[in-house]
Formats: sequence, structure tokens, C-alpha cells
Amino acid sequence: MSLDYYKRQMVDLRARMAREREAKKKDNAYYAERIKNESTASGKASYRKSKIDKAAYHDRAIESLKHSIEMCKENIARARKSR
Repeated sequence: MSLDYYKRQMVDLRARMAREREAKKKDNAYYAERIKNESTASGKASYRKSKIDKAAYHDRAIESLKHSIEMCKENIARARKSR
């Protein structure tokens, strides 16, 4: 693959990571509001569990994107070397 391809891929991966971080913040705020407005203890516990699960989902996605960025950096270095 060409160096330009990897550079475009890097831009795309960084944008996806930024969107994922924003989604995590948005979900966190949503669940915090739900927990605050819930009247029953079981409802609050359910929302807390959902909040933790959703945050873990976002964390896994962010880690995956970080790994993809590292791989892309290695591909860029390899492409520069082969020039």
C-alpha cells in the first residue's frame, strides 16, 4: 500500500477515536442523569450497571483504535523505509 493510503487511514482512525470519546462522554452524562432522576433503588442500581457496561464498551473500542493507530504507524514507517 502507498504512504498516502496509510496517512489517510491514520487521519480516519484518529477521527474515529475522537468520536468514540465523545460518545463515551455523552453516554456517561445520559446515565448520570438517569441515575439522578430514578426514584427506586433497584432502578438506580440497574442504571449504574448499564453505565459501567457502556463505559467498558467504549473503553474497549478506544483501546482497539489505539492498537490500530500503532499498527498504522508501523505501516507508515515500513512504507517510508521501502521508498
